[in-house]
Amino acid sequence: MNKRWIYAIALTATALLAGCSTVREVNSTVQSYSSLGAIPAPPTYRLETLPSQKGQVNFPAIEAQAQQALARVGLTRDDARASLVVQIGAVARYARDYASWPYYDPYWGPRWGWGMGYGRGLGWGMGGGMFNEPPLEYYRAVSVVMRDIRTQQIVYETSAQRQDVWTDDPAIFGILFDAALTGFPRPPQGTRNVRTVIQPLPQPASPAPAAVPVK
Repeated sequence: MNKRWIYAIALTATALLAGCSTVREVNSTVQSYSSLGAIPAPPTYRLETLPSQKGQVNFPAIEAQAQQALARVGLTRDDARASLVVQIGAVARYARDYASWPYYDPYWGPRWGWGMGYGRGLGWGMGGGMFNEPPLEYYRAVSVVMRDIRTQQIVYETSAQRQDVWTDDPAIFGILFDAALTGFPRPPQGTRNVRTVIQPLPQPASPAPAAVPVK
């Protein structure tokens, strides 16, 4: 069986059993190119929105994620006193990878496999299932381009992408923007892998039982 699908199936099973308490890892492929020697002074930027982005319903949420990531590397948005002009981009699509799906055979048809199920209430069981199609794979990518506001020359270019069976929009875009800006302003040149560990959200404490007066 293809190792990528073994990982995908294991990840899905773990998520089902552990719920929201699971530590998640996001591995992003990052490409960065920089001619900056240091963070510009003042460390400010103007965000330039493309005409095609202004009409997108989900773009404001992605834009907010990008600005938070830029703030984490020391840059502040200040359209009036900007040292940099920043353009961002985001891509979202999904597909099924039939070529590497181990349970589909164009000659013999779908194959049978075993899986675990769970539901409300007590108890859980196992049953057989037929894998007709591979699970959806989600492709997400972001890009950041920075230009010197005086010369209009590109001084920083970076991108990050990820393809997996899990996605959480728009949070995944924030993770990718953070990965793309890793090492700013002097990142390793070229392609590299950036690993992000997402800690589980703290679970709310159970309320204390109400005291019952004794008669």
